[in-house]
Amino acid sequence: MDNAFGDHSGVKRRTDVTDNAYPMAQSPKIWERVPKRNPNFTGRADLLTALRKSINTVTAVVAQPQALQGLGGVGKTQLAIEYAWQYRDHYDLVWWVSADQPLLVPSVLAGMTQALNLPPASSTGVEQATQSVLRTLESGTPYRRWLVIFDNAEEPDYIKDFIPRGPGHVLITSRNSRWSDHEPTIEVDVFRREESVAFLQRRLRTSIGEPEADLLADKLGDLPLALEQAAALLARTLMSVDEYVALLDEQTSRLLSLEKAPTYPQSMTAAWQLSVSQLEDRIPAAVEVLRCCAFFGPEPIPRDVFRRANRAVGPRLAPILSDPIELTNALSNLERLALVKVEPSTRTLQVHRLNQALLRDETSEKDRAELRHEVHLLLTGTAPSDADDTSRWPQFEELAAHLEPSGLVECTVPAVRQFALKLVRYLYVRGSYRQAQALLDEYITKWTAAGGALQPEVLMAQIQLGIVHLALARYTEAEELMSQVVDQMAETLGPEHPDTLWAKNSYAAALRGRGEFLQARELDSEVRSGYNRLHGEDDTLSLQARNNLALDYALTSEYKQARDMLLDVYLYMSSVEGVGRRPLLQMWSNLSRAVRLSGQFQVATDMAEEAYSYGVSHLGDDHPTTLSAAKDYAIALRRSGRLAEALTLMTDTHTRLHRLYDEGHADTMAAAIGLCNVLRAHGDLEEATATAQRALRHYPMIFGDDHPFTLAARINLALLLRLNGDPAAALEIDEQVLSGLTVRVGRDHDYAVSCAVNLQNDLAALGRHEDARRLGEENQRWIRTHFDEDHYISLVCAANLSHDLRATGAEAEADRLLSEVKQRFDTVMGREHPDALAMMAGERINCDFDPPPI
Repeated sequence: MDNAFGDHSGVKRRTDVTDNAYPMAQSPKIWERVPKRNPNFTGRADLLTALRKSINTVTAVVAQPQALQGLGGVGKTQLAIEYAWQYRDHYDLVWWVSADQPLLVPSVLAGMTQALNLPPASSTGVEQATQSVLRTLESGTPYRRWLVIFDNAEEPDYIKDFIPRGPGHVLITSRNSRWSDHEPTIEVDVFRREESVAFLQRRLRTSIGEPEADLLADKLGDLPLALEQAAALLARTLMSVDEYVALLDEQTSRLLSLEKAPTYPQSMTAAWQLSVSQLEDRIPAAVEVLRCCAFFGPEPIPRDVFRRANRAVGPRLAPILSDPIELTNALSNLERLALVKVEPSTRTLQVHRLNQALLRDETSEKDRAELRHEVHLLLTGTAPSDADDTSRWPQFEELAAHLEPSGLVECTVPAVRQFALKLVRYLYVRGSYRQAQALLDEYITKWTAAGGALQPEVLMAQIQLGIVHLALARYTEAEELMSQVVDQMAETLGPEHPDTLWAKNSYAAALRGRGEFLQARELDSEVRSGYNRLHGEDDTLSLQARNNLALDYALTSEYKQARDMLLDVYLYMSSVEGVGRRPLLQMWSNLSRAVRLSGQFQVATDMAEEAYSYGVSHLGDDHPTTLSAAKDYAIALRRSGRLAEALTLMTDTHTRLHRLYDEGHADTMAAAIGLCNVLRAHGDLEEATATAQRALRHYPMIFGDDHPFTLAARINLALLLRLNGDPAAALEIDEQVLSGLTVRVGRDHDYAVSCAVNLQNDLAALGRHEDARRLGEENQRWIRTHFDEDHYISLVCAANLSHDLRATGAEAEADRLLSEVKQRFDTVMGREHPDALAMMAGERINCDFDPPPI
């Protein structure tokens, strides 16, 4: 995963620590996201010693995670940073996880994939990548000495499932005392007095004596954050300690009389208010920016949200953002007074959560509403336009951290809601399906309550929820939800509104997932016509609609139409600039598959090889689209007779998919079926049967018992049963499958006629030659619906029928038919093709099924 939080330390900056206070130590091989070491870190020796001793405690050969718990501002994060730096030579991998937003924790953990030599989240999805990371850490390979730090993990229930348990160490910082119910906990309190004095003298160098430092520490209650802010103010203004203490007394009385911030330390409140008051008269713009920052989340805020070009900004900040000099001056003064932490390398700024809370507490309800809305507009105006553009994902990750803290979901402005939906799309394309689902459920509930179920944003959120259901293989839920919403959109927005057409396109995918191929084709045809009228045939949306319609044609056995349509789309997309690599590869693979299904095996193999090579070069071996291309290439290799190459590639592809997902994922299941077929063709019937049986366990659970894919996949098992010597069992399965397919997709469908070819061979194996002949002649008539005489399935049916004609006494007719088939087979397939050799040897030829993508 891209480092959306910026490069806080990292390998290339380990030489930053060169001062005498911190001699260089051996660096970990992996050092990621750990904040820079605090040059003013003081004291805490007893806590560091206790932490090191406790974190090394082993129970049942697994080191126990440790929690640092204490009040906001006592320095828990600084203690964790210092521990990481002080003991870095004890670890091979150190990874910092900002856990303020549980929504983002999986993405940060998934970013560890490259360091652990795992497939990236961009290939597998965030959820799968996160689980792979946790399993790898727990295994101790490649690293046993690792440290993962979860900073500001407030709710144990949200984080506990992401804590690795293994040979390495886990450190947690939190204000929540409930962590003691889950993990060993070290309480972090304010500084001891001598630590406070030492800190102030170090921070202010020689400008403060011990008695003055002692007085100031006493006034500030030894709270580290308050001491830091006081030192920053003293250093900035050259104010004397006596002046500061006098003002502090005045502010404390004022704050107490106003009963502000009762949940925070009086010293913190007073010190913070004193710093703010120094700016209020001199630089009011700085205070306005600071108040605005209080309504973001505690994570780093992208500097670009305050850029001049952000036209979404509201009236409070517009005058400030229109003057870059004033904005720069405001941020500079906020940093100098330690009210804002600015990170130039990542172009972010950050306000401590305690300061944010204090600012919100002292803001009137009217101003709170205005400032929250300012934040909503700032975030919306900063968002990239396309969540599918992988280069923009770091920006989306930065913005996603502020979604919930800013209360953005409560906003009723359409543009802001569109931004909220973009963030969900970002989570979806990253593979964080369950997180996307949780947000969509919240959107739909709150937006419906605020304005009704027929608002455009509510309808769009429901369609996105349906798409998430599809990704999670919940085809029934997706189809039921989208069916209702598409009708509502057509009624409220119009049948050819762009959003309605997009919803219909998504609904067609749900229909394909349910096995309703003809309905999907009708709907996609309608969508294509609508896009053509709105945008023209060469618009991106029109091309995507044509691609989807071509998939429908292929799923309904109209292979020539699918091939011709995909050829037009591919030729256009490959000749224009700006087409993404992933969609281009998808189109290319779809075209090669349509060519193969049309019966042109050698041409399809050449095209599939080019597509697969493109995917490896431009997307990587483990990208899902590359693996889909690899699967199609392996099938084409088998169909063209190159069995050894097909077996090698399909084995590797299945292994990669199993590693990326699991054996119950639809892509892995399809590769398992493909592997079963090539193993059978290679003569390994035992392994082919075992592979088919494993895959078939999952098909009813994912697709349903009567889905065309579930039924057709059983054709392969029946074939293996017959080849293993049990034609009766094969016959029983093939009869059931043919009956089911006839109902679901029609007797003339590719899957049905393929099943009938094998059923004919079952009958022949049982000596029922009259029945086999009748079925073969019937099947020939059905095949002519979609396939010409030179198509592979026509040749196979005719070759097998010649055997049944001969067995039933029609020898002259059998000789004539066999002679014609041999000639056509030689022209179409070549004499050296395995099926051609089998036919010349007097053997029957079988059909099988390879699941295409939905």
